[in-house]
Amino acid sequence: MRLLLVEDNVALADQLNPLLRDHGYAVDWLADGRDALVRVHDDPYDLVILDLGLPGLGGLDVLKQWRGEGVTVPVLILTARDSWAERVDGLRAGADDYLTKPFHPEELLLRVQAVLRRSHGSANQACLNVGGVELDEERQSAWLEGNEIALTGAEFRLLRYFMLNAGKLLSRMQLADHLYDGESERDSNVLEVHINRVRRKLGAPVIQTRRGQGYVFTGLPR
Repeated sequence: MRLLLVEDNVALADQLNPLLRDHGYAVDWLADGRDALVRVHDDPYDLVILDLGLPGLGGLDVLKQWRGEGVTVPVLILTARDSWAERVDGLRAGADDYLTKPFHPEELLLRVQAVLRRSHGSANQACLNVGGVELDEERQSAWLEGNEIALTGAEFRLLRYFMLNAGKLLSRMQLADHLYDGESERDSNVLEVHINRVRRKLGAPVIQTRRGQGYVFTGLPR
């Protein structure tokens, strides 16, 4: 999943960037609201973490302009502890959730996971369970018929994106845009290698190939 972090506090951004990457997210970081206003149109982000107290253009104004332009990407806003009015204004402007500073990193991760599940229609699930495959986001592993399947970081990111978009046709470009940071990864055969590894671990039928179109996660046959 590809996230945009918009936060002008360098120390906090330096803490959150590796934390999010370690939990399987591709992350882009910006510190100015004016840059964020434009950047969200350039890449297919799955979620934006948006601080409201930004230089250049405040986070609330950024959010209002995004929604006015029809940008529907889920947004988690970061607000000051005592600023209840900011939280209300942010939710009215179209934020999907909020988190007050200071916060524990674990709470941020849980809120990110919850917003992503809601945005993909899995709001009632404490964990992802699709087509007979259960994804453990804490351990970054999969469970199949009561057995835990170890996954590499890349396999976990790939499987999570497939499961959140189960039944949808995903092109190679879509997958690369949401999963990888580096251009070298996008331009190589790395994606095909990871898909084949996931198939070997979970069973070939879980991911179907649509020749010339892309891939579909269907889960295990019933």
